[in-house]
Amino acid sequence: MKEGSLERSIRACYASWANSYFSDYYESESSYPPVHTAIIRDLLAQAGSKSIIDAGCGPASMLRELNLEGLDRFGFDLTPEMVAEARAVLSPQGVPASHVWEGSVLDPAAFGSPATRSLGQFDVAICFGVLPHVPAEADRAVLENLHNAVRPGGIVAVEARNAMFALFTFNRYSGAFFRDSLLDADALRRGAGDEAAALEAALGELDERFRLDLPPVRHGHVNEPGYDEILSRTHVPMELQSLAGDVGLEETRVLFYHFHALPPLLEARVPKLFRRESLRMENPEDWRGYIMASAFILVGKRGR
Repeated sequence: MKEGSLERSIRACYASWANSYFSDYYESESSYPPVHTAIIRDLLAQAGSKSIIDAGCGPASMLRELNLEGLDRFGFDLTPEMVAEARAVLSPQGVPASHVWEGSVLDPAAFGSPATRSLGQFDVAICFGVLPHVPAEADRAVLENLHNAVRPGGIVAVEARNAMFALFTFNRYSGAFFRDSLLDADALRRGAGDEAAALEAALGELDERFRLDLPPVRHGHVNEPGYDEILSRTHVPMELQSLAGDVGLEETRVLFYHFHALPPLLEARVPKLFRRESLRMENPEDWRGYIMASAFILVGKRGR
């Protein structure tokens, strides 16, 4: 998919979510509490940050919760409806409309406020819910843009869906992860020779280990693509951490969140226990996050 058509599909997916996205994912009783916001609050407090830019801010989902004394907040988003909602939400908190603008994480110029268009001016740059929609070949560009958006010594925090969580889910994500990331099914087929039929039977037997019908595919509203119908990738934490080092981020670390006390397909069996114990597990530095957390935040500093 070409960059233009990809961004059009993302705008179409999110356009009608502007008014309900925050309530759907942050305020709904069925939604997991936004533990990632607390992680960012802690990072800001520890660093004594005075300014932040949210790349792909949506309806100010994070920025509205970071209404901290002395923190100057900025953000941009690809979808005009999200920008309008973010401005409406932040205005009562004293954030000028000029602090939120339309832009793409693939465009370096989007990372400077329209008033100054200068880069390297922020203490912190965050990026949540965006990287899944970025083509693999563009990951480096996004990390470089985030790196260049902060001053020397500034902090970058970028969120991604954890690909390794598929080792714990036993669903269609697991099937894809085993075939595409662990095994090279196409290479096995090329080398199978007279065992081709037996190989297909073996791969089919592997698929039987997973609930490939779960989770249900998320569709969009009428005439709009849903989350699972646009590019929505996962990332291997170690690979993203290595790439961050390549673009100049230092002291990188991986912080995990949204832990699962049991594989998610078992949640309905013991829903109260599942939620209670999952929240109890929340520890960004717990090594079990590599397998049992569905998301992570890569944090690093721009070199001085």
